[in-house]
Amino acid sequence: MRSYAELHVHIEGALEPALAFALAKKNNVELPFANPDELTKKLSFTQLQDYLDLYYANMAVLKTEEDFAQLTNAYLAKAKACGITRAEVSCDLAAHLARGVPAEVVLGGISGALARSEKDYGISTGLILNFGQHLTSEEAEAAYDQAMATGTELIAVGVCLTKAEASAAPFTGLFGKARSAGLHTVAHVGGEAGVDTVWDCLHALKVGRIGSCGVEDRDLMYYLADYSIPLTYCPLANAAIHPDTHSVHPLPLLLEEGVVVTINSESPAYFGGYLDANLAAVTADFNLTEDQLDQLARNSFAGAFLAESKKAQLSGLVPA
Repeated sequence: MRSYAELHVHIEGALEPALAFALAKKNNVELPFANPDELTKKLSFTQLQDYLDLYYANMAVLKTEEDFAQLTNAYLAKAKACGITRAEVSCDLAAHLARGVPAEVVLGGISGALARSEKDYGISTGLILNFGQHLTSEEAEAAYDQAMATGTELIAVGVCLTKAEASAAPFTGLFGKARSAGLHTVAHVGGEAGVDTVWDCLHALKVGRIGSCGVEDRDLMYYLADYSIPLTYCPLANAAIHPDTHSVHPLPLLLEEGVVVTINSESPAYFGGYLDANLAAVTADFNLTEDQLDQLARNSFAGAFLAESKKAQLSGLVPA
């Protein structure tokens, strides 16, 4: 089994129906579904907003530090089975703060599990603070400040931009603040947001890693290759939300042109699978060779926010 780094995964997106119902029962939260099977049937989306509505609604079951630790451990167990040895996990802290869950509860549970992940699962980890496009600059900075006040070790801040009118502008101050604190910066551009928004994130936010459904713009592809900016691609999420573009995604071309493209699961409980399922999907869809799969594995470590010595150690596990 190849070793991989997963660079684009939302911990809340790993909330499986069975765990959601177990936590709902424990915390006396009523979900609008009769049982896990009924919730599972809802995990078929025709548009991005359907996914987002369910994603945020299901967060209601996460109330205690133990809940967040249990969720994180559930993801890590799945990750280990996929051959993941490095996981850079995103957390939507602002969404939890908005429903009254303190930062120390959220981050205490997640970071506690991540701190034990190397011993418990053989997985090196890092935590990314993610911000949704619906937040004002003040709300985003307030969430960031609360996170920093807990003393939680973070590796990066990130933003998700999915609307056609989405702009990086509200986050420029926050991202500058994070860089001054020694953190990396990332962005995910999807949904209705297009190539212009990707460029906006690269220039205005100076992100060191970008996620996008596709790279239709040749200038953008060459820019990512020339500056070795990693591109995170989440195939099953893309296929669910953008079935018209998934089959024509230029993954083989990206590999050929030297783009540091990586495969990830984004929200595995919502889009039909973890990293192994995403790798299986692109292997089948694009007839990838063993050499191309080896390159994807090497890319995943190249794109990780790690010291070069650690990258070399991890990438050495991948056939050259």
